[in-house]
Amino acid sequence: MSNLKEIKNKIVSVKNTEKTTKAMKLVSNVKLKKAKEAARKSSAYAIKINEILSEISYELKQNAISLNESNFFNASKEVTKVDIIFVTSDKGLCGGFNMNTIKTVKELINEYKTKQVKIRLRAVGKKGIEYFKFQGVDLLKTYVGVSSSPNYEKAIEIINDAINDFEKGLTDKVILVHNGYKSMIAQQIRINDIVPIEPISASDIVNKSTSLLEIEAEDKNALMTELIKKYFEYSMYFSLIDSLAAEHSARMQAMDSATSNAKQRVFELNLEYNKARQSSITTELTEIISGVESMK
Repeated sequence: MSNLKEIKNKIVSVKNTEKTTKAMKLVSNVKLKKAKEAARKSSAYAIKINEILSEISYELKQNAISLNESNFFNASKEVTKVDIIFVTSDKGLCGGFNMNTIKTVKELINEYKTKQVKIRLRAVGKKGIEYFKFQGVDLLKTYVGVSSSPNYEKAIEIINDAINDFEKGLTDKVILVHNGYKSMIAQQIRINDIVPIEPISASDIVNKSTSLLEIEAEDKNALMTELIKKYFEYSMYFSLIDSLAAEHSARMQAMDSATSNAKQRVFELNLEYNKARQSSITTELTEIISGVESMK
């Protein structure tokens, strides 16, 4: 009987787990819809900024204005130090979502180390911070509570800190890594070389439609400065929103898988319970029959 009680307790426990994972899946589904819509709108804005930035940089280049005078466009500069900003989640239970980002960061570290390039890490998200601290890897900056609740002001703070170091010559390149939303069932690692910016070439712009922008030549440098600032800020902000949408997608998948596994485990435990119960009844019947036979 003790074995039957033990199996029954397991069934109750697994059923409770199933209810929890099912509820978490529903919550993630609702949050995903909101985050996905925010990512979609942010993506459209970011794409438009990139298009305008590319077009103006091309025109400045055509007008013999050297973009390389700006550190932001000096891609030919020798790289000896690289800052990697990477985004992970603050919460777990989202499958391999965080490990995919961490794996990519580790690959970048190994790649640059073979080139004798110094790496500095700026970590956004509790899970990534915990992993690298456990591995004994130094983190230049850490940010908790941002990836779970993206904030434009905080995004500006994170990216400006890295860009300021770039302008001071403390780093030669800034890379942004995050696991982005691809579909309801898939995420995609995105690696964005934030700075230096690669100026667009004529071949890249030839197929684009004629711009509706009419900007005076003397205003283009000022506009370029403002666009570069917005490009940095929105690249960081979009990565946070995109990562959050992907996180909810991954968690929804993980909870769906956990719910299915719980259902399968309940089915197996019910079979085990029925077999144990049948065995117990058979044993009791055998004992009764044996008792009756011994009394004859």
